[in-house]
Amino acid sequence: MKKGAALLVLFLILTTIFCNGQGNDLDKGQVDYVPSKENLENREWFRDAHFGMFIHWGISSVLGKEIGWALSNQDVDKYHQNINVFNPQKFDAEEVVKLAKDAGMKYITFTTRHHDSFSMFNTKYSDWSIMNTPYGKDVLKQLADECQKQGIRLFCYYSLTDFYRADYCQGNVKKATGINGECTWDEYIQFMKNQLTEILTNYGPIYGIWFDGHWDQVNNLPDKKTGTQKRAWKYDEIYSLIHKLQPGCMIVNNHHLGVFPGEDYQTFERDLPGENVGGGFSADAVISKDLPLESNDIIGRSWGYVTGDTINRSTKELVHLLIKSAGLGANFLLNIGPTPEGEVREAHKKRLLEMGDWLKIYGETIYGTRKSFMQPADWGVAVEKGDKIYLHITNPSALKNKIELENFPFQPVAAKWFETGKKLKFETYKNNNKLILTIPNLNTEAVDQVIELQVKNNI
Repeated sequence: MKKGAALLVLFLILTTIFCNGQGNDLDKGQVDYVPSKENLENREWFRDAHFGMFIHWGISSVLGKEIGWALSNQDVDKYHQNINVFNPQKFDAEEVVKLAKDAGMKYITFTTRHHDSFSMFNTKYSDWSIMNTPYGKDVLKQLADECQKQGIRLFCYYSLTDFYRADYCQGNVKKATGINGECTWDEYIQFMKNQLTEILTNYGPIYGIWFDGHWDQVNNLPDKKTGTQKRAWKYDEIYSLIHKLQPGCMIVNNHHLGVFPGEDYQTFERDLPGENVGGGFSADAVISKDLPLESNDIIGRSWGYVTGDTINRSTKELVHLLIKSAGLGANFLLNIGPTPEGEVREAHKKRLLEMGDWLKIYGETIYGTRKSFMQPADWGVAVEKGDKIYLHITNPSALKNKIELENFPFQPVAAKWFETGKKLKFETYKNNNKLILTIPNLNTEAVDQVIELQVKNNI
């Protein structure tokens, strides 16, 4: 093979590997990105936090239809009339942030702009915003002020996809009907950069930008990993802008793929990393070994306020998702969808406060922990924290009075029930690094039972 041909083959192989692992052949992200000291510190804080509140809320709530998607394939003029009736007078930023705090959450991710393009903040680049409703107040500003006051970190969701604007070019999902004007992609990219600049300069510290909608401009959508893009999102420009304006701000992109250069953590939509338990959107994604991870999920069946939504997930199920997320080394971002009036639904409040009550007792076994030596088992998960390992037994019926841990890489010193401090017997086998714990009298009705192992140096 001639040298030139060999180099071409090597280039094609490397390109294929990059596209399969990183997403596509048009947007490489911020390739030369070196995270700042503030960014690295934020990542470590994020790893410790483990629990956050997602808020999906916007003008679509007045229709009782899923946020953002309510405009797709609908008449744009008719949808625009909702700006005259959206008046969330009962929204109380102090109450919302306090709810997050009482639930044991450490950060809030708020939808500043969803796929319907409606801006929930004061922007000079669009009249389609909260400022032109009868309410006329900057929701993002209220949340930002309260987050700073109450010690909760604020992240901002921002949609890449837009079903409303003429300058946004049609992607895989139908835009609104009746839009006048031609799409001008460069102008749309500039619009996004202008709004992101507003968010990152007018609201104090923003700890993360949470992008969504990459998939709308991907060719061969079912084959996400190798599909090229219809149009480039110009992530190199967007990511560089964000890191320049706030070096500590982290970037995540809900593209359901392996991370692109310049992204600071990886999120999994309705899915635990590698588990494919929800919608399965990220089932084939390459899971980052170096960056923080996050699982985001809902309490009922919908993200936003939807008429007749059944809040069908119990507090026990949600606590188990939090525990299993921690066992996989991920945070758990749990969503609420306020009403058109701006209130948090009672069913949401109830579950969050019950989770907060659980964390008042068990928070030590979640906050600040890291993924352990073992994968989640049918009985539960293990997490590590300093010289302690916490075994969370969420499915006691899978056990018969003992836990056997293969390839245990530590020297155990003591074992006890976290709840009572009562000591537990254990045996170790050095020839195969096995640890066997005797655990009589398991409570099959408990939400969780935790064994605390004190260990010392790795074997």
